[in-house]
Amino acid sequence: EYIDPVRFIGNPSTAAMGYALAEAATKRGAEVSLISGPSQLDPPAVSDFCAVVSTDQLAEQVLSRVDDCDIIIMAAAPADYAPAESYSRKLKKSTKPLSLKLKPTIDVLKEIGKSEDNKVLVGFALETESEVANARKKIREKNLDMVIVNNPTIKGAGFGVDTNKVTIISGKSKPEELPLMPKRELADKILDRIKKLIGK
Repeated sequence: EYIDPVRFIGNPSTAAMGYALAEAATKRGAEVSLISGPSQLDPPAVSDFCAVVSTDQLAEQVLSRVDDCDIIIMAAAPADYAPAESYSRKLKKSTKPLSLKLKPTIDVLKEIGKSEDNKVLVGFALETESEVANARKKIREKNLDMVIVNNPTIKGAGFGVDTNKVTIISGKSKPEELPLMPKRELADKILDRIKKLIGK
């Protein structure tokens, strides 16, 4: 979320988990639309690739494709807040303090969850405490079928690494805690759980 042409609010997400899921789904024969925020990784070969920068752009591109999707996996880490005002020119450095007013961004996952059709909606949750309780709350509030939750304070999990350690939660079933593993391997595990969820 840009403040001015050279400064922005962001997070350390690399898109690795999303790319791994897109690659795994494509190899299984799915027609995949991959909508990605900024990343230094090369995206996998998919049916439809779209690069976005802001949460508003992500929302626009995702919502324009929802009607054509059977399964939606939201692994992105969009900003929860954006500058209330952005500047077209670089702000000059000053010795005076600078205050930024932030506004909430659109909750893309919640917007998709408002749909009453039969799509399978899978979300990701990054939590540093009460992971399962917070993930179950997200399932209820956003009308999700499944949530993949991870804690970035655990070594080898979270941003900027090739591995992840997650707990998969769906409905009222017992949470399934998976061991630390490469994100590409985890992508297949997640797709296996989705396949089981839809009974195929």
